[in-house]
Amino acid sequence: MAEYTKTEAMDWARENLRGQWTTLMTPFTPDDEIDEDGLRANIAHVRSLGSHGAGCTWGMGEFWSLTREERLSVYDIVAEESAGEWPIGAHVSHTSAKSMLDLAKHAEGVGFDLLIVAAPYFVTNTEDQVVDWVKLLAENTDLGIMYYNSPQFGAIMGAQALQRICRIPNVVGVKEASFDPELSIETHQLVGRDAIISTPDEWILFKGRELGFEQQVMFANTSDWRFDTPEKNYYVQFIDRAMRGDLDDDFYATHVKPIKQVSDKWWAYTVQKFGGALPASMCKYWGELMGLAGGHVRPPLADLDEEEKAELGSDVEEALSQMP
Repeated sequence: MAEYTKTEAMDWARENLRGQWTTLMTPFTPDDEIDEDGLRANIAHVRSLGSHGAGCTWGMGEFWSLTREERLSVYDIVAEESAGEWPIGAHVSHTSAKSMLDLAKHAEGVGFDLLIVAAPYFVTNTEDQVVDWVKLLAENTDLGIMYYNSPQFGAIMGAQALQRICRIPNVVGVKEASFDPELSIETHQLVGRDAIISTPDEWILFKGRELGFEQQVMFANTSDWRFDTPEKNYYVQFIDRAMRGDLDDDFYATHVKPIKQVSDKWWAYTVQKFGGALPASMCKYWGELMGLAGGHVRPPLADLDEEEKAELGSDVEEALSQMP
């Protein structure tokens, strides 16, 4: 549970947004209800991997498919399972300002530490609109805010616009997930000294070493629970060390790269299959392979077919067998 004032949000973030943060999926039962027991078990599993915090109802959490009541229910479950001992962030993106603020108020009330928000898709056509949107949220919450820069929301903010967003009081940084390497690099170089910039993929760590910048948090991806087990949490170990300035090429090549190559293959395949949508169906099934509750994805997405599942399972098993 956040124990900081609005003016202390950046200090809190500097201290607590570190290492590997996860993105929780929202598991569904066969009759299309939220799998509460499965979600609770998933949270316990991810915590056992050593991940430092979690975000819920994000893109991989299929927030766009959830009713208001379902989103609030997920908030409640995640807050209960974190028990104030594990930092948690709530995704409050919406096209309705009233709904966004309602979600933020509920998250703050049940003990979330952080909010994440993206552009209010559909009617957002200028960077000024996005800046004003984030200001509206910031003015109505005491929690720190991370801005989510992603093409999924129909508006990609440039580095200078992201700098404007990060100058809003209690905005602590950006999850720069534009999939534009040049934009990620420019944002780190322009804004990274003043705010927390996180590109959620390992390539940025090696590029940062080359160009002279670092990021302190992997905020946030699904790689921990797709790649690791409690006994072999190599990805979490690698990220934790890298975030402390110890970027170990040999450790990455031996303990992470084989499974990351499988992830890159299937990520690209699934994104292409669904015309650019986040590969929630692939990640959900991969989670099931690792022992997590997943279930189906909701329309308009569709699950992988049985042949694809079999091939993915074979690829994951082979990669894991290569890692000591």
